Amino acid sequence: MATFRKLLFASLRCASTWCSYGRGLASVSLARRIKLAPIHKRNWISFGVAGALCAVPVAQADFSHEALIKRASSLVTDSANTYLSQTTLALLDSLTLYAKAIRILVSLHTRYEASASRLSTADEDAVWQVMIQQREEVVTRREQCKRFESNWMTAINLSELAAEAAYNAGADQASVTARSNLDLAQSQVERMRQVALEAEEGLRESRAEDSPRMEPAAQPLAAQEGEEEEEIPEAYLRED
Repeated sequence: MATFRKLLFASLRCASTWCSYGRGLASVSLARRIKLAPIHKRNWISFGVAGALCAVPVAQADFSHEALIKRASSLVTDSANTYLSQTTLALLDSLTLYAKAIRILVSLHTRYEASASRLSTADEDAVWQVMIQQREEVVTRREQCKRFESNWMTAINLSELAAEAAYNAGADQASVTARSNLDLAQSQVERMRQVALEAEEGLRESRAEDSPRMEPAAQPLAAQEGEEEEEIPEAYLRED
């Protein structure tokens, strides 16, 4: 009986120990959960705070319809100014080359007329081929000017509309910049147009573009015939 009591007491003690150990593990697990929860919460709060800090500039930006239209009108004027500058440069270059081609043609024609009677047939053919090529160059440059001028006029219209849109949207600086670029482009093109018009006036006066080819061989032949008539002996001219 004493032995039985000892065994029973030992069993109850062991059971109590295991129960205490189980409660301890449960307490540790619960403590870990309780301890981890604030950590996750702090991490979540930190992430939320970081997101809030990143969102501050966006929250402060003005997304009203007026502000968006104003910004869009400024972007339109920037694009229109770029298109205008490129088309203006192309037109100025084409007008410069056109005027230069006309001056070369007029100069060639003037020299040709002055020396055609003294040129041999081979030299006259070579000069005339150069004249034909220069006439084709003038025509090509003229067509190029017309094409670039069409693009330039489109750019002018777009810039005027962009400047008006910026002014109506309240983008005063963009509107003023567009107007200044318009005035500058128009003044430059007008000045170069005047140079081209003066060159065309000289071309019309010289008739270098449509003058016919001269025949230098005809004059020496006529002179030879005159000389032969003068060399006829007087005896053949007397009447018997």
